[in-house]
Amino acid sequence: MMRTPLGRVRGLGSAKSGTDHFWRQRLTGLAMVPLTVFMVLLIVGVQGDSYEATRSVLESPFVAVPLLAVVLVSCWHMKLGMQVIIEDYVHGEGTKLAALIASTFFCALVALAAAWAVLKISFGG
Repeated sequence: MMRTPLGRVRGLGSAKSGTDHFWRQRLTGLAMVPLTVFMVLLIVGVQGDSYEATRSVLESPFVAVPLLAVVLVSCWHMKLGMQVIIEDYVHGEGTKLAALIASTFFCALVALAAAWAVLKISFGG
């Protein structure tokens, strides 16, 4: 293994998780393609409908389940993408750690709030 002397002293090297992160980001991106098509078709389909008609469409499990998948997959993809951006462009270790923690909590908060809204509507609440 080739390391620089500074890298040996600091113990820096491969974290062995780059490939896993790469594939998760690509797979969530790939999953977003049909989910985005679903979302566009759903939005176009309810365009101009009344509140009650739109709500009845969203209550269907055939709409609610893919809508929940859109929420969860897009939030996971957002978390992975923000992690890469923060790791690449934030240089202070304390600032980087704080930004990663804040980003993770933000993504979780968005996912939970959106999932709660979808589930509340789908169960007729």
